[in-house]
Amino acid sequence: MKPFSAFYYSIRTNYALTIFVWLTRYLLAFAFIPSGMKKLLGERFTSIGIDNPIGFFFEALYRSGMYWNFLGWSQVITALLMMTQRFSTIGNLIYFFIISNICCITIAMQFTGTWVITSLMLFASFGLLLWDVDKYQFIFTTTGFLKNNHEVKLPEASRIWQISGLILFILSVAYTLIDRIITQGHLVLFFVIFIAILITVITTLFMEFKYKKANTRN
Repeated sequence: MKPFSAFYYSIRTNYALTIFVWLTRYLLAFAFIPSGMKKLLGERFTSIGIDNPIGFFFEALYRSGMYWNFLGWSQVITALLMMTQRFSTIGNLIYFFIISNICCITIAMQFTGTWVITSLMLFASFGLLLWDVDKYQFIFTTTGFLKNNHEVKLPEASRIWQISGLILFILSVAYTLIDRIITQGHLVLFFVIFIAILITVITTLFMEFKYKKANTRN
């Protein structure tokens, strides 16, 4: 195995980094759901007036109608793909192009502070692209520049991570829909959903470590 390949696969097989990557996929997906649901449901993204360039820009997008809904569907579906873990590679590829566009907008429109967040999201998405570069390498070369020859078995998210991702997605979407309907108790709803999400993640990590420990003994 070539030195570069050995270095790459040593990172890809690092257990702590692998867990971090799986959690990062969840985190990035969470960021797309609230804004995506607003567009999908045909709601305005901001209350800033059209006398402000930012408000004028978002109002124009909102009035586009079908395109506004399309942006929402794109974000929500991308979040779902990321959270399933199984389809996270294609999900992150779409995510990267969407967040690149959003990041460019926040910088061009001079969003106060927002460009920092979107830049970090873009950086994280790019990092995930590098994480899965062994899957993309054949786009650039037929032989592949990362030689594995089945010497290294890369860790994949187990079914528990996939199920947890679906649960987290459902909780996130449910929160957005319920919060839109109720007239009071928004803070209570937030804490209930937050605790449910926290329990899901902690349970997933507990089962993962338990499974890892059992395999180590064997």
